[in-house]
Amino acid sequence: MTIITRFAPSPNGSLHLGHALSAIVAHDRAKADGGRFLLRIEDIDGGRSRPELAAEFRADLAWLGLEWEEVRAQSTRIAHYDAAAEELKAQGLLYPCDCTRAQILAADPVIGPEGPIYPGTCREKHIDPHNCDGPVAWRLDVAQANRKTGPLIWEDELAGPQTARPEMLGDVVLLRKDPDTPASYHLAATLDDAADGINMVTRGMDLFSATHVHRLLQALLGLPVPRWHHHSLLLDEQGRKLAKRRHSPSLADRRLAGEDGRALAAALRAGQLPTGISCSK
Repeated sequence: MTIITRFAPSPNGSLHLGHALSAIVAHDRAKADGGRFLLRIEDIDGGRSRPELAAEFRADLAWLGLEWEEVRAQSTRIAHYDAAAEELKAQGLLYPCDCTRAQILAADPVIGPEGPIYPGTCREKHIDPHNCDGPVAWRLDVAQANRKTGPLIWEDELAGPQTARPEMLGDVVLLRKDPDTPASYHLAATLDDAADGINMVTRGMDLFSATHVHRLLQALLGLPVPRWHHHSLLLDEQGRKLAKRRHSPSLADRRLAGEDGRALAAALRAGQLPTGISCSK
């Protein structure tokens, strides 16, 4: 089997060392088996997406010495997401939700792997999405979906076989309230990986729990099931994951300052990290 991996950054901020590691892991995993490494720009993050950053990303990857094939950006796939959502609605597995973040937090929700778990407030409210005070999100009824599919298994290349437990994340949003950000990460990434023929999903351990939901969506929508490879994360001096929102030093700044990108990539491969950066267990 030809290994096909991908790197799928969002153009809402510059890439940092954590992104470099993720791209290198995906690139090297594919190239080691004579496979294909794809670049997909995930640009449906509403007004936060900055088209000019896609060119910056390409320059960063070339600076690191990576070779890739670029596939369609997410912004060209909206109709695909809508069609999949309609299919799930027809199965009776999505319900509209008009709850705000403040209302969810006020309900004292259980905290799951990705934060507060939605308490199911709107599940039985039978909201008419065409006759309500504002926009609605559409959530997946995970309990009903689990009954429909039965037990599911997925496999991580490092952690081994896993039993899917999407209920850990609760009834996740698949279609957002904001029309500028129509599909959630869970729906868009799952559909995109299937459309692009990805058979080895490489990404950081921070997305390990999301895979339980993605495996459920694959079963519900009749999509092929890849293997996964969740790699370690790079951490800052406070032990936090490197993040755009914390203004982690960018690859573009390093590149423009004249740093050797191929040497940096070699150091990351060897686990030789810059001062103040560590790797999660």
